[in-house]
Amino acid sequence: MGPVPRTLELFYDVLSPYSWLGFEVLCRYKNIWNINLQLRPTLIAGIMKDSGNKPPALLPRKAQYLRNDIRLLGQHVQVPMQFPKDFFSVILEKGSLSAMRFLTAVNMEHPEMLEKVSRELWMRVWSRDEDISEPQSILAAAEKAGMSTEQAQGLLEEISTPKVKNKLKETTEAACKYGERSGWALYLQP
Repeated sequence: MGPVPRTLELFYDVLSPYSWLGFEVLCRYKNIWNINLQLRPTLIAGIMKDSGNKPPALLPRKAQYLRNDIRLLGQHVQVPMQFPKDFFSVILEKGSLSAMRFLTAVNMEHPEMLEKVSRELWMRVWSRDEDISEPQSILAAAEKAGMSTEQAQGLLEEISTPKVKNKLKETTEAACKYGERSGWALYLQP
């Protein structure tokens, strides 16, 4: 019998292309690297606010670097990435609050579906330039990931409940606290 797997938490938001790259690598290699991967849906807007950071796309030099970096990393990691045509509307106006609340509800009620539904939401925004903010878009992603219409609809109805809102807030605050200690949103537990 080999060593006991270490637990690794990935705090992520489907609005972040870098989170998607990390997600895919960790999902691919979790068995080889002997890690127990815990996916933790988080709100990147909350992390940005807490840290005082601005989205890289708002800074001209970082925006230019970001576009090229994401393209090259996507090719290297074999993740089909392309920027949304109306990037600023998708990132700054629409955001990911509903999608991340939905993923929080998925994690609470059907954690076995979290990886697939998360991936499908990333595919919508970062591969196919599709919406992730409207209820019908979230339902389409969940169904494409293999969730029944009834399950997905039930979870969608929960995204405005205090239980789901508070859980997303708690997870985002936990990510901020880990970041204060380590500077990373990825945390390896001893």
